[in-house]
Amino acid sequence: MSRPDKHCLVAYAAAARQYLWPVVLPAEANIGDAIAVARRQAQDADVPWDSAPVGIFGEVRSRADLPADGDRIELYRPLPDDPKARRRAQSLRRAKASR
Repeated sequence: MSRPDKHCLVAYAAAARQYLWPVVLPAEANIGDAIAVARRQAQDADVPWDSAPVGIFGEVRSRADLPADGDRIELYRPLPDDPKARRRAQSLRRAKASR
C-alpha cells in the first residue's frame, strides 16, 4: 500500500518580495525534490535554487532530509553583512565619537 502524498510550502524572501510555492510530494520525497517542484512552478523568479542554504521553519537542514506533511521549506539568502561585525564596528565608531 502506498503512503499518502505530503503537502509542503517552499518559501524564498528576496529583499523586495516574498515567494511561496505550495508543492505536493510523494511520501519519500526530500527537501531537494520539493525545491525542484517549486522551481518548475517559479517561472522566472530570481532565486538561488542550487546555492542557497535550506531549512524547515528556521532550522538549517540538508537537501537530503525528508520534510513532513505541512512543513515550510525555506531557501535562505545571504545577509549583506555579518550583523555581529556591523554592531562591533558601530560600537567602535560611537566610542571614538564620544572621546
